[in-house]
Amino acid sequence: MKSMKALKKDLEEIRIRCDQWGASLFGTAHLSPLRKEDFLLPPNTLDYLPFAISVGYHLSDAILESIVDAPTPHYFHHYQRVNILLDTIGLMVCSALQKKGYQAMPIAASQIIDWKNQRGHLSHKLVAHAAGLGWIGRNNLLVNETFGSRIRLVTILTDLPMEFNVPVERDCGSCRRCIHVCPAGAIQERPEDFDHLRCFEQLKVFSKTLHLSQHICGICVKACKGFKGSSHHGCQ
Repeated sequence: MKSMKALKKDLEEIRIRCDQWGASLFGTAHLSPLRKEDFLLPPNTLDYLPFAISVGYHLSDAILESIVDAPTPHYFHHYQRVNILLDTIGLMVCSALQKKGYQAMPIAASQIIDWKNQRGHLSHKLVAHAAGLGWIGRNNLLVNETFGSRIRLVTILTDLPMEFNVPVERDCGSCRRCIHVCPAGAIQERPEDFDHLRCFEQLKVFSKTLHLSQHICGICVKACKGFKGSSHHGCQ
């Protein structure tokens, strides 16, 4: 059994590598507080992989600013390439962990398992919240203090014992930028009132009319720029 010092060193090496590979955010979480029904994983996966590393990438602000009332071809390409990068980071983290003697399972950044309910193997945003990378905003996305919702996420499950980040206990405050720009009217005052069906129907419209192979929008992502160093007031 490795010492705590050795375990911390292994995790720090992984964090440094993620930074070198292009990651913008890095957090760790124990998955036991999350509901097992939120995971669509093989049985007993969390019994032997109870911890998670959450990695985020800050999307291009310039590309997001080019969005007006619909996703652009540039944003669509960027979205796809970022997902590929995050999946690559997930694979490299998995490889690095296994070489150090740990078990690891990368979870794809964007892969639908349950099409009816639009769910993947797990919710990257819920894991990222547990890993202290942000809170769930009115737009139903993770909101990071620095980058807002202008991020994409990937998760790596592992059995590497580690110190865990603390979930961020805050909310969007008085900011309502996303409510006013949502083309579907899906975003409400309370995050729990977000209308998933309205959002998905709008994504299907974009996918069909713009000939996109993925269900994306980006409008509320553009609107959510982050809060670090500023007050929530005046951002309505």
